[in-house]
Amino acid sequence: MDENNLLKGGEFLIADVESGDVFTPEDFTDEHKQIAETTEQFVKGELIPQIDKLEEMDTDLVKEYMAKAGELGLLMIDASEEDGGLELDKVTSLIVAERMTPAGSFNVVYAAHNGIGTLPLIYYGTKEQKAKYLEKIISGEWIASYALTEPDSGSDALAAKTSAVLSDDGKHYILNGTKQFITNAGFANLYTVFAKVDKKLFTGFLVERDFEGVSLGAEEKKMGIKGSSTRQVILENAKVPVGNVLGEVGKGHKIAFNILNMGRLKLGASITGGSKASFVEGVQYANMRKQFGKTIGSFGAIKEKIADMAADIYASESVIYRLAGMLDARIGKLEKGIDGYYVQYQKCVEEYAAECAIAKVFCTEILAGCVDMVVQIHGGYGFVAGYAAERHYRDERINRIWEGTNEINRMLIPGMILRRSMKGELPLQKEAMKAFDALMTPSLEDTGDDTPFAKEKALLKGLKTVFLVLAGAASQKYQLKLADEQEILMAAADIAIQVFACESVILRAEKTCANANDNKKKLIESAVKVFTFRSVENLATAARKGAFYVESGDTLKMILSGIRRFTKYDAEGLLDAKRELADAALENEKYIF
Repeated sequence: MDENNLLKGGEFLIADVESGDVFTPEDFTDEHKQIAETTEQFVKGELIPQIDKLEEMDTDLVKEYMAKAGELGLLMIDASEEDGGLELDKVTSLIVAERMTPAGSFNVVYAAHNGIGTLPLIYYGTKEQKAKYLEKIISGEWIASYALTEPDSGSDALAAKTSAVLSDDGKHYILNGTKQFITNAGFANLYTVFAKVDKKLFTGFLVERDFEGVSLGAEEKKMGIKGSSTRQVILENAKVPVGNVLGEVGKGHKIAFNILNMGRLKLGASITGGSKASFVEGVQYANMRKQFGKTIGSFGAIKEKIADMAADIYASESVIYRLAGMLDARIGKLEKGIDGYYVQYQKCVEEYAAECAIAKVFCTEILAGCVDMVVQIHGGYGFVAGYAAERHYRDERINRIWEGTNEINRMLIPGMILRRSMKGELPLQKEAMKAFDALMTPSLEDTGDDTPFAKEKALLKGLKTVFLVLAGAASQKYQLKLADEQEILMAAADIAIQVFACESVILRAEKTCANANDNKKKLIESAVKVFTFRSVENLATAARKGAFYVESGDTLKMILSGIRRFTKYDAEGLLDAKRELADAALENEKYIF
């Protein structure tokens, strides 16, 4: 990626992006492939043979394998070399997150530890705090946890009631409160806990399991991820040394929200791995199961599900690795070792907060569709415990809730983008005016451009126009009150999500087809056609809904006409494309890209 062509956060909605400026899975280096292989060998050779015990929450086994993950370097990817880590790029971090997913509930333990459990200490910890804790964390000797949610504050994290009061001798903060739904609680040795100093200053603390006044609730009986630990962390006059304040008193919100940005991207990668694992289960079963004297994979109804999943997963990984490349390029411009390095580092992550939310929503909903279709492919057996399809289906559901519900993330996406516009960081108002002009300007149906994906790239410009028209109309009508119009924000988010995903797919395909053999090129073209058709249909539905929410009369008619025009996609050959994808997947019994 050319660092001189770095997009600002949200700029994808107004900029023309070149395929050479996106990172794709086809760009993995030898080092990327090596750590991917190491992770896969660990999962297949060590974890999968023990998955039944791990799903029963065998605590000793979980701790043993976390220590092995530490030995392999899988817990130290994000830590700096100065602190004993590997300090690898975000692409590597996502590669490992994705390939750890087939380990089921153990992956939840790993992901919570390696992401939101460890990153607060890496990004905000003092030298003394890192010296005391980080080696234990990145070696797997200790397990880390993140304690933000409370019984009465989930999405509204800043409404937390846990309090912290400085002791009379000034040596400790005394914490009181209860943290709810805390992943890894039963395994963890160190918790990142958020509390309000003097009931008003939201602050992060590093809390050891063995500190006086710290106890745990019973294990929650959950729908899925049964091998992971989910408990309350109860603080009753818990004594936390003043040296364990994380960051600055009163600045805990920066930690909480910035860590969630990175957590959402890592979750997107993990989810993509889950989609692939579920997909393989479905394809293998379709090749094995016979009805009416044929394997069910030979039936068009099943082939269509397989094709749709293959195209969706192609889009899912296109989104997460594009975003990882964007982050790596921006972070790569920082000088390591400078004062305030991690402050600048977090600004790089915060720049793409909207895109991180997009990745979370998009990838989790792709997985939801995949696991549902795989259960359907299995028929009655998909509803029976003992088949992986059933476990995938149950385990999937939590992903649309944690790391910020998909509803919260949907509202964040346009909210953050519009705030950037109001600050003058994005010229959305100017571009929205151009978009309104485009509604009334006749267009040529055929541009005469026969270069690869020219049709899709022209469509993409139209999709961005649709977003700008609706965002502009909503902003003009509601102005500062737009933040209260959640239904409109949700519709705008759905448009932005599909624009980013569609663009990621088209640019990846354009970039990789040039060096692909004829067979691979045909599969890529099929994936683009299948996904683009589905994406545009979803976007058009959201756009029409948004138009009805915002406008009426002649203006509404004009916008609806524009939506029809700008979302028109010639998907000729769609059925052949679907059969091409399905046949390739069934023949190889794997994800084909």
